[in-house]
Amino acid sequence: MEYPKFFDEIEPIVLYDALAQFVGVNSTGEITLSYLDIVKTAGHSCGTVAGAYLCTQMGLKALFPHTLPHRGEIQVEIQKSPTQENAGVVGCVLSNITGATTNYGFGGIPTGEYNRRSLLFYEAPITCDIQLTRLDTKDRVQLNYRPQRLVQPMKILMSAISPDASMEDKARFPERFQAMVETIFKEKEQLVDVVFIPYEEGDKA
Repeated sequence: MEYPKFFDEIEPIVLYDALAQFVGVNSTGEITLSYLDIVKTAGHSCGTVAGAYLCTQMGLKALFPHTLPHRGEIQVEIQKSPTQENAGVVGCVLSNITGATTNYGFGGIPTGEYNRRSLLFYEAPITCDIQLTRLDTKDRVQLNYRPQRLVQPMKILMSAISPDASMEDKARFPERFQAMVETIFKEKEQLVDVVFIPYEEGDKA
């Protein structure tokens, strides 16, 4: 499969999945997901997919500083509805990485273990774009993604589809668009705000 070479430079996300270990995917339960893997499931690479990948990656690092993140044991909350802007795309990326689903995922084995349902929530009453919560410790991390601080995806898109777009603009659009995505990954610290909130007895979260 042909794809932009910078994809290979993007740090993959490595997780522990107890369900994968249980059913024999491998002996360790370790799952590695690359940006290319997520692009394949999303069907495209854009600022939204890149941002969702980075928010998940950076959020999981904050939640699991000393161990692999435990896939299927993370609650995901998104402030917007699935049809508001591109929140549905964000939710799909987060779901693919964390295993969290609304009501369509794996319901668990008869003992109740490995359930993936009711872990992903849209229109959540949160003050950030995305919130991730560990089910075991109740620690959480709040994430905001602000690509407009550095890039303008819509401006690049409109330059290729507007009525006055030149043939050169249209021909160079894919290259310029993926160059924008590459910039997002290179400058991620400027674009993703991460706030870790440790659980304290009495918290409602």
